Amino acid sequence: MLATVLHSPGDIRFEDCADPEIIKPTDAVIRLSATCVCGSDLWPYRGVQKVPEPTPMGHEYCGIVEEVGRGVTSLKPGQFVIGSFFASDNTCPSCAAGYQTSCQHRELVIGAQAPRLRVPLADGTLVATAEIPPEELIPSMLAVSDVLGTGWFAAEAANVKPGATVAVVGDGAVGLLAVLSAKQMGAERIIAMSRHSSRQKLAREFGATDIVTERGAEGVERIKQLTKGVGADSVLECVGTQESMQQAIGAARPGGYVSYVGVPHGVTLDGQSLFFTHVHLHGGPAPVRRYLPNLINLVWNRKIDPGKVFDLTLPLAQVAEGYRAMDERRAIKALLRP
Repeated sequence: MLATVLHSPGDIRFEDCADPEIIKPTDAVIRLSATCVCGSDLWPYRGVQKVPEPTPMGHEYCGIVEEVGRGVTSLKPGQFVIGSFFASDNTCPSCAAGYQTSCQHRELVIGAQAPRLRVPLADGTLVATAEIPPEELIPSMLAVSDVLGTGWFAAEAANVKPGATVAVVGDGAVGLLAVLSAKQMGAERIIAMSRHSSRQKLAREFGATDIVTERGAEGVERIKQLTKGVGADSVLECVGTQESMQQAIGAARPGGYVSYVGVPHGVTLDGQSLFFTHVHLHGGPAPVRRYLPNLINLVWNRKIDPGKVFDLTLPLAQVAEGYRAMDERRAIKALLRP
């Protein structure tokens, strides 16, 4: 089959690759209904994250089960399923605690920017919908597999509560869906930090009450002004840079909560400075599997529409343009149709 491979920075190719097949009894192979380019894919695309050899790309997926291994008991061919970027058994102590991305047997799911995908640990990783969703729900179902689940974790890890004042650092797809998640959790005031009008508009549609265009120390000062010098109860860091992390910690009130879900690159913390903030920090790879049943239900019942973050739709064969558009910030997130 033809699938997406990154050869070197900026060099994305749609080329011949081996067809996925059952390797272990716990595997499943699915035919993808949709996939997409993730913001984290841009790190290796830009050369910030080194790729020593040609690497299959893509970790967001939803589709129809085609084949299951003999050890798979909860799924059958023909079902529509959604999974996470880490496969998990969903039974180990880490999974039982709700941290499936730290599963003792986890496996990274890659190669999803393709027509078909092998998913390890299928029973623990994939969640089936009650029936095949209608076409108009596919983008939102795809969003559940990563960016919505990650945004939801950002809000939960930052202890968003009804009536809270929340600040969101980052206006990519995860940041925008962190706004939506905070709104769903009852936040009264949601401050979105963004310099892009199209993203500001979507942030407001998802529930943002205020927009802050300043960054760094100026951004922190602006949030302090908006909160009468106190800072936000919860700050959701959805980028992964030194500046964004410092901005998030600085924007939180004393005793406030900061979550970090952007993959960190070059982030270091000053322990003594952090010590005197009384800020709670919690984050990491989002345990999307924990949230799948609830988020699928919210999408299915049309309570939320996270698929709006896809503002560019392309045939899978044009995946390279999807990367370029996101890298150049011409698109928030590119949806790919196999």
